[in-house]
Amino acid sequence: MVKADITRDSTRLINDYRPDVVIHMAAIGNVDQCEEQLDLCYKVNVVASRELLTAAYRVGAAIYYLSTDYVFDGERGGMYSEDDAPRPINYYGLTKLLAEEITRALGGSIVRVAWIYGTGPGRPNFGKTVVEKLTRGGEVVTAITDQWSSPTLNTIIGEAFAKLLDAKFNGVVHVVGPRLSRYEFARAIARHFGFSEELIKPIRLTDVNYRARRPKDSSLNNRKAVELLGIPLNDIDYALSIFKRELETEKAIAKP
Repeated sequence: MVKADITRDSTRLINDYRPDVVIHMAAIGNVDQCEEQLDLCYKVNVVASRELLTAAYRVGAAIYYLSTDYVFDGERGGMYSEDDAPRPINYYGLTKLLAEEITRALGGSIVRVAWIYGTGPGRPNFGKTVVEKLTRGGEVVTAITDQWSSPTLNTIIGEAFAKLLDAKFNGVVHVVGPRLSRYEFARAIARHFGFSEELIKPIRLTDVNYRARRPKDSSLNNRKAVELLGIPLNDIDYALSIFKRELETEKAIAKP
């Protein structure tokens, strides 16, 4: 493993290793932070992406860029397809769209995901937070009822990338789970993990003091990915069974 600052080292790393494939996932993904630190967000999400992807193009690497449902405004009722025109309503979504356009110009592929959850390192995610709260003696979880997207397990995204690489896929594809609100997703977790769904308390999007605007319904249509990859992306219980198993393994490893 090589750790690097993509705002300084991306071109050198690509030139040193000359990879056959580059999967670019690095970004500032905190939506509110992007709204508050515009220059930093642009530097990481756009400028560094341009330098890394251009270097990858020059060494002949196949390019895959991990993007987001937040390139859409969420105003029409969701289930956006790969052919729908993006229209971001926050700065994070705008920078991801700009990086998408860089990827397109270089002949790369765009893999859009949404509301990623799962185990492993990285910033906290909603799915894991819900389980942790419920496990602590049945702590109440608040969840938004009027915002929808497509919660997606990180392990399934990894499986999808392996299949996309094998197929030498080129284009745009939505690798996401089923359309759910935060509230519906949290209740599905509670049910699958054996907790009372009554512990999930509904709130409205307006009850949360977000700095950046959020799309009301940025859910993505995953029909293309289901047909291409053969993964049951719309089966939330399939995803949660993997998630539960991985949490149990993570917990067992962490024991002294």
